Amino acid sequence: MLVTKDNIAELAWQKMDNLIPAIIQHAATGAVLMQGYMNQDSLAATLETGKATFYSRSKQGLWVKGETSGNFLEVKQVLTDCDSDSLLIACQPIGPTCHLGTESCFPEQKLSQQNFLSQLENVIESRKGDKPEESYTAHLFSRGTTKIAQKVGEEGVEVALAAVAETKDDLLGECADLFYHTLVLLADKEIELSEVMAVLQQRHNK
Repeated sequence: MLVTKDNIAELAWQKMDNLIPAIIQHAATGAVLMQGYMNQDSLAATLETGKATFYSRSKQGLWVKGETSGNFLEVKQVLTDCDSDSLLIACQPIGPTCHLGTESCFPEQKLSQQNFLSQLENVIESRKGDKPEESYTAHLFSRGTTKIAQKVGEEGVEVALAAVAETKDDLLGECADLFYHTLVLLADKEIELSEVMAVLQQRHNK
């Protein structure tokens, strides 16, 4: 169930003394970032501010993730499970989530290959401010949209040629190049991969 300000009271708060575990998931990659606890007040604050706000059992009060470090969790969606006694919160992290400086409190988890595209998208976005001579991605951004689009076109032709005249390994390499350069073009145009996925989902559901 989608959790909103109007149905907070419907959750099973009585099961754990007015606390519900909240699992924080990266909105783009699906990676599990952390787990905390929320009471009704912290959940209401989360929905109101758009920043993940928890109840600290040690300090006996509310705390906003990132209020001291600046590493906030921007909330995209809040769901509850079938028993209404736990939360799954999709967030866009601003900086590392874990206090140890890692992206996740579960750094050993293995992301699926499909989710790696979203991870790569984030890396590409982070390269926008790099010096062109220090990063190939930054070099592409410095050349502008026309040159990036031209590169995507070239890679598309190379994929087609590899499919009919070269080996499987050649085709795999060319496809990887095409995916990468397409992600750079999307980032240049400030389009998120999720927007493309939404179009594909719409077409699939027709």
